[in-house]
Amino acid sequence: MENQFRRLLKLGVCAAVLGAVPASAQDTQQMEVVTVTGFRGSLEKALDVKRNSASAVDTIMAEDIAKFPDLNLSESLQRVPGVAISRDAGEGRQLSVRGLGGGFTRTLVNGMELLSTGGGTDASGGTNRTRTFDFNVFASDLFNQIDVEKTSMSETEEGSLGSTVKLYTAHPLDIDGFKLAASAKAGYNDLSHTYSPRFSALISDTFFGGKLGVLFSGAFVNRDLLDEGFSTVRWAGGASPVANGFRSVSGVSYNGTALTTTDFNSSAASTVFHPRIPRLDKYVDKQHRTGFTGSVQYKPDDATLFTLDALYANFGGTREEQFLESFTFQQTGVCGPTSPASCGINQVDIVGGTVIEPRSGVRELVAGTFNNVDAKSERRHDKLMTEVYQVTLAGTHSFSNNFTVKGFLGFNSSVFANSEQTTMQFDQYNVQNYKYDFSTPFPTITYGSADLMSSTAWQLVEIRLNPNWVYNRDTQAQINAEWKVMTGLTLKAGLNWVEAKNRAVTFNRSNGTNASRGAVLPTGVPALSTVGMTETFNLPSQPSGNPTKFFAPNIMAGIEALHLYDSTYQSAQTVIANTTWVSPFKSTCFTTAGCGVFNVGPESALGSNYTVQENALGGYLQADFDTDLWGVPVRGNFGTRVVQTIQNSLGYGVLTTKSGAITTNTITPSTYHRVYADVLPSFNIVVEPIENLLFRVSGAKVMSRPGLGSLNPGVTLSVSGNKTATAGNPEIKPYRAKTFDLSAEWYFAKGGLISVAGFYKEVGTFVQTYTSPQSVFSANPWGLPDSQADAACGTLAGCSANSVVWTFSYPINTPGGPVKGIEINYQQPFTFLPGPFDRFGAIFNLTLVTSKIKYLNASGAVSAVDQLTNLSQRSWNATLYYEDDALSARVSAAYRSKYLTQVPGRNGSDVEGTAPTLNVDASITYTIDENWALTLEGLNLTNQRQSQYFDSSEMLSFKHMTGREFLAGVRFNF
Repeated sequence: MENQFRRLLKLGVCAAVLGAVPASAQDTQQMEVVTVTGFRGSLEKALDVKRNSASAVDTIMAEDIAKFPDLNLSESLQRVPGVAISRDAGEGRQLSVRGLGGGFTRTLVNGMELLSTGGGTDASGGTNRTRTFDFNVFASDLFNQIDVEKTSMSETEEGSLGSTVKLYTAHPLDIDGFKLAASAKAGYNDLSHTYSPRFSALISDTFFGGKLGVLFSGAFVNRDLLDEGFSTVRWAGGASPVANGFRSVSGVSYNGTALTTTDFNSSAASTVFHPRIPRLDKYVDKQHRTGFTGSVQYKPDDATLFTLDALYANFGGTREEQFLESFTFQQTGVCGPTSPASCGINQVDIVGGTVIEPRSGVRELVAGTFNNVDAKSERRHDKLMTEVYQVTLAGTHSFSNNFTVKGFLGFNSSVFANSEQTTMQFDQYNVQNYKYDFSTPFPTITYGSADLMSSTAWQLVEIRLNPNWVYNRDTQAQINAEWKVMTGLTLKAGLNWVEAKNRAVTFNRSNGTNASRGAVLPTGVPALSTVGMTETFNLPSQPSGNPTKFFAPNIMAGIEALHLYDSTYQSAQTVIANTTWVSPFKSTCFTTAGCGVFNVGPESALGSNYTVQENALGGYLQADFDTDLWGVPVRGNFGTRVVQTIQNSLGYGVLTTKSGAITTNTITPSTYHRVYADVLPSFNIVVEPIENLLFRVSGAKVMSRPGLGSLNPGVTLSVSGNKTATAGNPEIKPYRAKTFDLSAEWYFAKGGLISVAGFYKEVGTFVQTYTSPQSVFSANPWGLPDSQADAACGTLAGCSANSVVWTFSYPINTPGGPVKGIEINYQQPFTFLPGPFDRFGAIFNLTLVTSKIKYLNASGAVSAVDQLTNLSQRSWNATLYYEDDALSARVSAAYRSKYLTQVPGRNGSDVEGTAPTLNVDASITYTIDENWALTLEGLNLTNQRQSQYFDSSEMLSFKHMTGREFLAGVRFNF
């Protein structure tokens, strides 16, 4: 008893040490709890998991994760064959596995599906309202094993077309006795010139003769980031140009022939593309990432084990976006009280320029000099937070040597809050001698007669308030049984119940109607001096010739001066004559008291306010076998999973009625209910005809449920900038596919592997977002009355139901198509070489994927046949490492070829896409003794830029850099 008391006292003291770590923690060294001998040992252990698995799986073990130089979990996963990542704010965010994007991949944490969503920049997808898991919420060090399961087994829950990613946190009974690990790191970014602290710790111990185990871990990272570059927010022209085109054209050369206004007019068959919003960008991110895990295990005897796991993560901070830009090239009509009636592209004169024809029928005004261009200085402030909780309880009991029952209960919650999203815009009108040049890899934009550093020259023109939230909640229960019928044959059966609820909430500035209020300012504000509401922003990394600094709105000063967060400020609202609004939302706007001019509500963003609830009940029967056929070892499994899904969707729309001269607009909920079922057979067979040479063959029917945002039955009208109507489609069919895999694996030496895997997926249907050409509002596909468009437009000039400016977007099912590819994997420690070269080793994998997907237009006709979106046809990863008793070093490279993001593209393009990337990282660890080690890491050593393109001619749409990061630190283990 005295001994147990001492152990409890020791645990309490160490817990106090852990408590000294800031109450936010990520990037922990808990990975070291897995007993392996260095990085090489962890690779060998991961190969053992791969070799012994019946399904095709790739594994990263504890030390493997802990010692890769990775900012978060997704960057660890990019080392796995077939896995590519997309990035936001300089770090990995989402996965693509074997060409299928994150929406086709399920992520399990300690056996339970978790949907973790965050908010990125608009260029990286913005707020995540899909099933895609945002891996940047977590640091890789919170987990001690990651499995990427690429073929299906009946015992694994449905929902994946690409893969199932299984994340496991550390467990105390896997550790021999007491363990304490801690680390501290300091990071430096060479673009932002900022320092970032990182701390982590883990403590674990066992009691009562190893029957009870307790483990805690925590980590914290603080990161300041500069993200700088330029963008165009697509290009305009082509088949869907800005109406009426430029006012005049002179001096523009095209194949030796002078262009005329007709070439740029919307009626011209050969309209020239030009940047929609040419701009210089600067993002400033301040992030903090916190994580904790806890585990209690009780094993009263060898037949019984109970495990209680808890996980907490908090990823948040602020992002400040600054743009020096022009909206002129995408605008028509009046855009300000002091501008001429022909404001927008209609007033612009082209003084000179350069037009190229990169492909037949596509011409681009890549450079030009212009008069009467309106300059804009825009500032956006975001306050962001993702908070994740998960608790799971698992129990296993063996009633005999041949019969075991496993039970599981779990609950998780993920809440994303963009509680502040505030945008202010300043304009200067009629700038002369404005120039842009996008003919080079690093564009230049100059602002001619504009006075960028005069607070009196700028005029406040727009204020947007767009806070938004996403709530995810899952509850799950499982019961599974295993019966060893005889040697080499085990039957498995189980039931699984899941209730998942997703709710999205979006607010805009609102006066109780569905009219946009962003450009509506209180009386006197447009003439208000911007002095006191400006601040200077520097652009140190722009190419020579671009402005190096400019005045931008000071959001914090504007909030105070204009009472932006006071929903009662100037409560008197303009009443729409002969119109009455009725709403189910709580709002003072529908009372005689009115509401403030900066009130926010969901009324003007109805399509982004919805709830989707799914209840899934599934069961499976599976047979595992392990035998010899004619002296050849054969093992694997076959079985069937049956699942029923009940879907309930809730959205909002506007019902318009008239009684005499009075129009009544009622915001009404709309609901949709459906039930569908799937029968999903699968098999996995492993044959070992020669020792250490394995052949695998697998096949399955699989399904993945459609994106959550796609199931919204509501419609949103937006008249800020483009005039759009956007809706979901609750009748979207799930993705269903037949898959087949064939592979060969040769384990030619200890820690050595050469493998080749081919895979084929025949996907029955995909989902694409269709966006219509510009038309009048009455052409909308939902039968909405023109009165809804007129209500949304309000008094906004150039906006009405009869204007040919409306586009309609909604998801549709497409015929689907095949996705096929090959993976090549090689890893080997160079122990066959003489010293010191025997301390080296290498890992390399290559994935080649292709697809042939049909994309439809609104009439259901095939408009394009191209690659699947988010599919990179080539990706590879390579690592060269060195390890001895004291020194461990490695350098890693990850390449991803370009991929499409939208087909057909918007604004008249055939496609939109993302350019290829090559990221190089390195790390060195020097072990002083068994307790202490020093670390040095470098990330993004080539300062890889993130680029996006418009059209297959690859017009530049977005190009940013975030700089290199260097981290130095110390590790402690006891």
